[in-house]
Amino acid sequence: MDPAAIGVRLASGVVTPLIRKLFVRPGPGAGLVTEPVRIDALVSFRGERRDLAEQDVRRLVTALVRQAVRTGERPLPHDEEEAVGHALARTLLALGTLTLTDVEAVSLGHEELAARLRRAAGDTTRDLSADAAHLHQRLLDTACLHILNFFTQRSTFVAHTLVEQSRRQAELIAKVDELIARDPLPGARDVAFEQRYLAYIAKKHGKLTIFGIDLADSPGKWPLDAAYLSLTATERGRYLGDIRLGDDWGQVFEADLDPTPRPADEALATHDRVLLRGEAGSGKTTLIQWLAVSAARPDPDADDGRMAYLHDRVPYVLPLRTLTRHGERLPAPKDFLSAVGSPLAGTQPDGWEARVLTSARALVLVDGIDEVPDAERARTRAWLSDLIEAYPGNRWLVTSRPSAVREDWLTDDDFTELTLAPMSGADVTAFIRRWHTAAATGAPDEDRALRAYEAQLLEAVQTKPDLGLLATNPLMCGLVCALHRDRRGFLPLGRKDLYTAALSMLLIRRDRERHMDVPELREEPQLQLLQRLAYWLIRNGRTAMDRTRATTIIGDALPAVPELAALGDAEAVYTHFLHRSGLLREPGPGTVEFVHRTFQDFLGARAAVEEGDFGVLAGHAADDQWEDVIRMAVAQGRPRERAELLGDLLAYGDCQTNDASRKRAHLLAAACLEHAAELAPAVRAEVERRMTELIPPRTVVEARELGAVGPMVLDLLPGPEGLSEEEARLVTVAATYIGSDVAIPFLARYADGPNYLVRRQLMWGWSRFDCRSYADSVISKLDDGETRFTLRADEQVDELLRLGLRPKHPDIRASVSSDAASRLLVACEPVELVLSLPLTLLSRAAHDAVRGLRELEFLGNDLPSAADWHGLTLLRDLSTLVVHASSLRHAPSELSLPGVTTLVLTYAGKPGTEPVGLDRIPTLFPHLKYLGLPSRWEAQARALFTHLSVNGHRPGRPT
Repeated sequence: MDPAAIGVRLASGVVTPLIRKLFVRPGPGAGLVTEPVRIDALVSFRGERRDLAEQDVRRLVTALVRQAVRTGERPLPHDEEEAVGHALARTLLALGTLTLTDVEAVSLGHEELAARLRRAAGDTTRDLSADAAHLHQRLLDTACLHILNFFTQRSTFVAHTLVEQSRRQAELIAKVDELIARDPLPGARDVAFEQRYLAYIAKKHGKLTIFGIDLADSPGKWPLDAAYLSLTATERGRYLGDIRLGDDWGQVFEADLDPTPRPADEALATHDRVLLRGEAGSGKTTLIQWLAVSAARPDPDADDGRMAYLHDRVPYVLPLRTLTRHGERLPAPKDFLSAVGSPLAGTQPDGWEARVLTSARALVLVDGIDEVPDAERARTRAWLSDLIEAYPGNRWLVTSRPSAVREDWLTDDDFTELTLAPMSGADVTAFIRRWHTAAATGAPDEDRALRAYEAQLLEAVQTKPDLGLLATNPLMCGLVCALHRDRRGFLPLGRKDLYTAALSMLLIRRDRERHMDVPELREEPQLQLLQRLAYWLIRNGRTAMDRTRATTIIGDALPAVPELAALGDAEAVYTHFLHRSGLLREPGPGTVEFVHRTFQDFLGARAAVEEGDFGVLAGHAADDQWEDVIRMAVAQGRPRERAELLGDLLAYGDCQTNDASRKRAHLLAAACLEHAAELAPAVRAEVERRMTELIPPRTVVEARELGAVGPMVLDLLPGPEGLSEEEARLVTVAATYIGSDVAIPFLARYADGPNYLVRRQLMWGWSRFDCRSYADSVISKLDDGETRFTLRADEQVDELLRLGLRPKHPDIRASVSSDAASRLLVACEPVELVLSLPLTLLSRAAHDAVRGLRELEFLGNDLPSAADWHGLTLLRDLSTLVVHASSLRHAPSELSLPGVTTLVLTYAGKPGTEPVGLDRIPTLFPHLKYLGLPSRWEAQARALFTHLSVNGHRPGRPT
């Protein structure tokens, strides 16, 4: 047989590791067996020794398909590649049903083994195109060849019994490997370079700087796998499916609903294009590192499959602060590597980037829209739009601070907007534990003290509300951990004192603890120079400057700060700050920036206050890049200076003709009050009077902005009496966004009312507060027969059961374990259910408990799975089903659900996408009366199903 005809020229180094995982690991003496072994006793996905679930097998096989088609022109569209993977997985799973022994299989040869597997698995290729079925056959032949070779290598008995067959198989595999090495496919140069590039990306972005762990004997960077903490994001501004209110299916609801947070690093699994908003220090750049490394990993099992959707993606990390620091044109794909200073730039095959983008394999990570000056953002948007139009089908993530660009800024390019949620209590606990683990030095006495600090801090963040309000994002948590250790368990209170203490730690104590032999400098002279650098960056709308500019600023300031002359000239002082302060870094040759924007804003605000630039600060109230600068200026000013700045902010807002600009200035003034420890009562009263004009809020955006002002808003928000349903909902939105447990008693006043939307908001807000306190005060008052209970954590399930609540309409999200979900379902026996995990993962008792379901909604593009479809036949009363349209492809052809009379299809794909799976509906649902689906498919559905009531929906706007 011609080796070139085997498979798609997959080298044994690719196939063998994947094939081996299908079989149990040989134990001691396995190679010394003296008799044949049945194949069904060897597979790793059946029996008591099962190591793999069916989805694991599917993931392994999908990886094999990707490897097979990654060189040269892709033979199939991406969705067909996935279908081939599913079909091949089902075929290989039939290994567990064969009665053959390993000796019999080797005797048959790989082609006959493939034929027997096809017969045992049934017609797994019936829904594939001719090209896809051909690829399935070639890959199955390749897999069977390597399976037989594995049998001969595993057991000397097989090799000795069938010497000639074993020799032929090994020889055939060797010839394929030789052919690939001697005559590579046209895309082989791309593959070789990609391997180098991905290894570089994994190494470059695979380390994480943890604030405060550059003291004493600890290294400054830690493996991303050990230090990364997955945060959640909430969606806003895009339609994901049909909206349901109670029993009213298909109702178009134009008001904003707050959806459930989901892991931020899984956002691109369901959305090709995401605009991610997050405050400074919230973890946006770390998320980009994690996504890049996840895509670059060679092992699809490295993260238990959670990030498998990024495998075979080529990541391009494009920090805008680097791309725009000298005012250059934003790069075309061929310049991506050179623009970010990659050492591999110029070594890639000509046109490689364009081929990656054209084949829709790119993961483009654009970091920091907010770090582009406002005047240049339109140019940046046009650059993005041009790239997306030229190269459709890739995945894109763009990050920004929340207010840097308007809502829907990228909606025309079909971007979904997500906002990073504040860290939950569990997130903070996990971060503190990981920080202290990373900070361990190995010295017994120091590590013993460190463990004591960890326990003390864990207790403090739970019992001290002020500290809990500070530790809301990774940067602030890192500051808190570092200062708590540095001060031997004593912490400053308030954001301003925290930043001041952090600067002191970095400028004064750092070198002492590292025993550096450098001139001892006081803190104030160093701050004077650093704040001048920071203020120049802020005034010029930049986050980085040329090194020559920095040394010029330092040189101009040195005569006024003679104490620093001990270090030498301006260049020597610059070098000192770069290497010793821990506050500056050089992201590229000849460029300098602060290690974090927060320090730049704090020091720039300090300079503005010393200069008395209150009019300048107020004049930038509408500029998002100045927002934190203004807040920190109020924090650092003296009472008279605070009063002047707040008065200027109010005056600026009053003279604005644009309503949005006026509200923004007044809300910013209100947000500054929490930083004004001492302030003239008349000024405080004027700020609060402007706030009352914004209450109750009229939109979700206004409600969120009010909540961001902090707990002081609670004294101004009205109770539920006399409010309309919409006003009451928006007031609860504002209160839940305060994010402090002091809001719990206020929210409890709304809990026993009849407003469905308020109850939905109160359920959504649970994850923002202490789980038990919120459950006792708020959740316990909700009507468990009418409210849709959205659950996102096992702890919430435990609290519901402790309170004796038995919701009839649970909404169980993917972050809830199958065990907790099963316990809840057994307890409540629901009539309606929203489910984000497969039915097959639930316990047998839970299956019995849901047999009476009338309505079932699956969340997730891959649900229900093929096994779940079979499970639906057991739901005797099921009449309404909501599924993602693409899941219809997984339904077995012989399956029928005659009881379902209402079907609602959701779809999160791009506008203009052709209907998915509609041809399966008549056989699946023979008694269907009502079909709900996205409005863009309505015409096709009406033509296909003239006997049905078809309802197409326009997008609503979840937030």
